[in-house]
Amino acid sequence: MTYEEEAIQAHRFLTETDPEVFATMTNFAFKEVDGEIDIPRRSKDLSTIGYLLGCQATDEYRLMLPVFLAHGLTAIEVKEVLYQALDYLGMARVMPFFKITNEILQNRSESLPLPGQATTNEQTRLSKGEETQIRLFGPQMKDFSKKGTINRWLTANCFGDYYTRTGLSDQDRELITFCYLAAQGGVEPQLLAHAKANIRVGNDEAFLTKIVLQNVPYIGYPRSLNALKVIQEAANN
Repeated sequence: MTYEEEAIQAHRFLTETDPEVFATMTNFAFKEVDGEIDIPRRSKDLSTIGYLLGCQATDEYRLMLPVFLAHGLTAIEVKEVLYQALDYLGMARVMPFFKITNEILQNRSESLPLPGQATTNEQTRLSKGEETQIRLFGPQMKDFSKKGTINRWLTANCFGDYYTRTGLSDQDRELITFCYLAAQGGVEPQLLAHAKANIRVGNDEAFLTKIVLQNVPYIGYPRSLNALKVIQEAANN
C-alpha cells in the first residue's frame, strides 16, 4: 500500500462510530497536507515522531509507527529520536513510548537491543558535549558548563551523551529537538534557540516552516502558529 493508504487504514477503526470525522480528518492529514508539503518522506516522519513525543500522543504513535517503519525509517533512527527525547521531555514522559516501540519492533522481528551508537564515555562526554554546543550554537557556548550545575549536566548529558551518538545527523537532531519543543508548547525561549540552531546547521526557514505545516494535523493551529512566529523571529535575527 502507499503511505497515504496505510496511514488512512491505521485510523479505520473510526469508520463505524465516526465516519464523517474519519473522512474529514484523514483527507486533511494524509491527502491535503501530506500531498502539499514537498519535503522528503524521511524528514516528514522524523518530525512527526518528534511531535507525537512532544504532545504525549501515545495512541497516535502506536497507530503511525508501523507506517513510518514501512516507508523508510529504520529502527535505529526511531530509537535515537526516543533517546534524545529523554533530555527534552523527561524520562517520565518518554517511558511509555519505549514500551510501544519495543512491542512494534519485536512484532517486526527486529533483534533487540539494537547496535550501540554511543561515541563518548564518562571521561569524554563533557568535552565532546561542549564541542557539540559550540558547533550548533556558536563560540559563546565555550565554558557554558562552568556556569552552574544544570549547565554542566546539559553539556555532558544532553549534548555529550545524546547529540554525539551516531544514527542521526546534526540536522536530524536539531530538527527533532525543534519538534519536541514546538509540540509541548510554553517553551518559546528554548524553541527560539533551537530554531536558530536549525538554521545554523542548514534547516533553513522555508524547511522549518514546512515541518510545522506538515504537523498541523497532529497538534492543531495554536501551537503551530506560535512555532511559525518563532521561526520568523529566528530567521530575522
